[in-house]
Amino acid sequence: MTRYVALIDGKHGAYGVVVTDLPGCTSGGKTTDQAYRNAIEAVRLWIEDAEGDGEKLPRPRTLEALRAEPKIAAALAEGAAITIVPVLRDAGRPTKANLSLDAGLLQAIDEAAEAHGLTRSAFIASAARDKSRKAPDWRLHRPLPTAGATGKIRAKSQNEGGNCNEPR
Repeated sequence: MTRYVALIDGKHGAYGVVVTDLPGCTSGGKTTDQAYRNAIEAVRLWIEDAEGDGEKLPRPRTLEALRAEPKIAAALAEGAAITIVPVLRDAGRPTKANLSLDAGLLQAIDEAAEAHGLTRSAFIASAARDKSRKAPDWRLHRPLPTAGATGKIRAKSQNEGGNCNEPR
């Protein structure tokens, strides 16, 4: 799975995310978790737009390469955190997978799938998507800024969703 490194900064109630390797791809949210989930969607939309225009996608730079860049080093010094944003998108084709699960867990999955009107496969795929979009504890590589942070990495868009309308 492809992953892009991004910067997250802000203060309580207003966090912004900048995906440095995808020019103009920003996101925001009231919480870091919301900003992170919105960043996943912003990256997906940015990539779909670029591919639709026939553009080649930028290769994600390594964490070390980004930290060596002066502008990013300055943002980190001012309190920004690094987060890893996965590229989550459907390939448009189902693939079979053989899973080994505890019998009790499988029964619970089947009951929950039925209650939601889903097949077992659709339920597991939905649960995996939800879990992948939830911000894991390991995703931030610096302490989050406090209420007195500069907020200089704030997303350019004032909405809370992704912003992929800026030129690449």
